[in-house]
Amino acid sequence: MSILFKALLFLPIIFLGTNATIPTTKVTEEGIEFGIGNNFGSFQFGFADGSHQPLIGNKVGQPDFETDFKGKWELHSKNAGVSAMQLQLMHNNKAVWFDTTNLGPSALEFDPPFCRPLPSNASLTDCFAHAVEYDTQIASVRPLKFMYDPWCSSGGLAANGDLINTGGAIEAERAIRIFTPCDNCEFLENVAGLADNRWYASQHTLEDGNFVVIGGRNVFTYEIVPPNQLQFQPRLFPLPFLQETRDEKENNLYPFVYLLPDGNIFLFANSKSIILKPYTGEIIRRLPDLPGGSRNYPASGMSVLLPLQLSADNAAENLNVEVLVCGGNTLDAFKFAENEPRKFLPALDDCNRLSLTQENAQWDTETMPSRRVMGDSLLLPTGDVLMLNDDANFTPTLYYPRREKGKRFKELKPTKIARMYHSSSALLIDAKILVTGSNPHQFYTFDVKYPTELRVEKFLPPYLDADLDKHRPAIDEDKSDKELKYGQQFVVYFGLDEDADQVDIKVTMYPPPFTTHGFSQGQRLLVLGLKEFNGDQITAVAPPSGKIAPPGYYMLFVVHRSVPSRGMWVHIA
Repeated sequence: MSILFKALLFLPIIFLGTNATIPTTKVTEEGIEFGIGNNFGSFQFGFADGSHQPLIGNKVGQPDFETDFKGKWELHSKNAGVSAMQLQLMHNNKAVWFDTTNLGPSALEFDPPFCRPLPSNASLTDCFAHAVEYDTQIASVRPLKFMYDPWCSSGGLAANGDLINTGGAIEAERAIRIFTPCDNCEFLENVAGLADNRWYASQHTLEDGNFVVIGGRNVFTYEIVPPNQLQFQPRLFPLPFLQETRDEKENNLYPFVYLLPDGNIFLFANSKSIILKPYTGEIIRRLPDLPGGSRNYPASGMSVLLPLQLSADNAAENLNVEVLVCGGNTLDAFKFAENEPRKFLPALDDCNRLSLTQENAQWDTETMPSRRVMGDSLLLPTGDVLMLNDDANFTPTLYYPRREKGKRFKELKPTKIARMYHSSSALLIDAKILVTGSNPHQFYTFDVKYPTELRVEKFLPPYLDADLDKHRPAIDEDKSDKELKYGQQFVVYFGLDEDADQVDIKVTMYPPPFTTHGFSQGQRLLVLGLKEFNGDQITAVAPPSGKIAPPGYYMLFVVHRSVPSRGMWVHIA
């Protein structure tokens, strides 16, 4: 399959392995080392490798329920009016998405009329909406107002559920915006709130609720941004690593960023990665290079932090951390595609996994069923990874991180709608996947092979097979605890139409990420430790700190042998 690259400003990239050994754990008299010196210590995040449920006491969990169902696509809206370059699900089950404001009209005008002066020429006005609030249940659309361009910006949710959006293009590279989910709220904006330009930057919530915002075009710094403030004292740090990873055609934009359980951050750009102390700028450790090509924009691959498996006592020695980086393209792919005679290089088809807790670990590689670039990778309530969209890969793929190497990929039912550059997706509270956007053009264009896409789809993964409904838990939200405290026990009530043991049940938590350009910023999945199971209620233990679970809203699911319930919103602080 070929890859299409365009100019960096309007880049439609087309699409274009892993095996993790079980790391050992070292516990010293001083405690568990983590990310100090040349060793990353012995914390372990994610699932232990293996094909079945964990051992609890003398019981081994039953195998996961199997299905031949490869998913289902539903058309949820024929025309949402605005293409979703950037997407954020809010805790009221409405999705906020937006596009650039400075490149012509969208397909949605304000009613009643609202016009803003164009930054490039104040005598001209723009009367079209470039952002919407979309009801994920009933498909209603409310246009939202932007004064300054959020094109290729970054974002995440504050602890109170507000969207904090940073950066953008042209006049808005230092902009900061706040959106509160309510019936008539609009974005609040400060066009000069940041300390440095942030166009194609990445944002992640830290343990204290502050945000770290990293990089941007020709910017080799990062900064700490407090939540819910449009004006604040700058906290800017140099980061030469971003200059080291910049190719002739960049390939280090929208870097992959993950908060680690010691409060430090993992940062991956192009083909290199480090562990960084966010409040000092100190690089604690340089990790092995990932060979084979470039993995960040414009040669965009996919990445997730694999799920964090917690124990009932929240003991650090039970943690395992692994990162997954898949797809991308060669470092010269953009240059060959941009210059005449154009040559479109095939995307990468490798999937790579690195344990951050195993001493001297190296990237472990396997091959995906198809090539992928600019695709989304979403963590599912089950702990599996869904790969979809891509330029233009119609076939989603499931990645099962707990299975043995060679048996981890499963191709699912294809969509009929191409999701190219500037498409996005999100996990919803009912465990479906919202899929929207796509615009590989400078302007909204509809009379071409790959048009600007205004249709909204939902994808039902295999775990939503109707034949599995008899095994599906149903959370009783009225009885269940929804305000969680770090390290404290809480109770989830649920119904299940068959007998089950505690070993067959998982409780997972997922904060809705900010998704754009193939990277879901702030994404993580926590598998909670369980204390007691009494048939219709389970006692779980909340994550121990903001280092594991940054404060805010999470979707909580009860999973029975890989069949998830409908989720419930919980809040942790």
